[in-house]
Amino acid sequence: MLAFASPARAPGALEVVASFSIIGDFVKNVGGDRVNVTTLVGPNGDVHVYAPAPADAKKIADAKLLVINGLGLEGWLPRLLQSSGGKAPITVATNGIAPLRLGSDADPHAWQSVANAKIYVANISDALVAADPRDAEAFRANAGRYAAELDALEREVRAAVAQIPPAHRKVISTHDAFGYFASAYGIEFVAPTGVSTEAEPSARDVAKIISQIKSAKIPAVFLENFGDPRLVSRIAAETGSKVGGTLFSDALTDEKGPCPTYIEMVRHNIKTLTSALGN
Repeated sequence: MLAFASPARAPGALEVVASFSIIGDFVKNVGGDRVNVTTLVGPNGDVHVYAPAPADAKKIADAKLLVINGLGLEGWLPRLLQSSGGKAPITVATNGIAPLRLGSDADPHAWQSVANAKIYVANISDALVAADPRDAEAFRANAGRYAAELDALEREVRAAVAQIPPAHRKVISTHDAFGYFASAYGIEFVAPTGVSTEAEPSARDVAKIISQIKSAKIPAVFLENFGDPRLVSRIAAETGSKVGGTLFSDALTDEKGPCPTYIEMVRHNIKTLTSALGN
């Protein structure tokens, strides 16, 4: 994986703003030392409920490229763009991904499939080449190396899931962030809230999930790295399922945490899942 040991801003590098930490990590891996990446929603931040600060408008105004997820994730972005007056091109990193749907909404958490992450990277590579053609060769080489790492990660995930007994491949998570993971790798996720952490489950929803856990013998429930853990803990207490650990869904950690990069996040999640479900 590419290393970014120094926080210093490289002189003459392309100024790129990423909407949140996972996108920022993709941009860093493709851009290397040819980009300066500013992330609006930082480590452990909840992109669903983010409230932009006045300084964010200046970040966008100064950027030469803005990279976002799209699929409705950054609902706060249009007003921020209007207030910034920025003219930088905007790249939607999910272009080319067929979105899953939950009711009338697109599921924005497409990065939870490693194969989709490669599409993010290809889109980001193309955007960086268009924004700074002088460094096209470096961007494409970095993207190729990182894509190879993602291919290896995909193999790791599939090998790990294969070790989980099929009857155990059912879990409860905090919100519907793992639909693409479930579709790609065959682990069923049930969540008491919807695709956004803003949603509040009704008492009927919670009762339905508790009944489902008991009837389907779902072995574990999982917390996420932000949000209120009390609901999942209550569900675990009422069903006898164990709390299998913490999954990282919508944000990376800082450098001192367990998941400062996308690859480390996926490895953490699959290790947490297999440890809880594998026996």
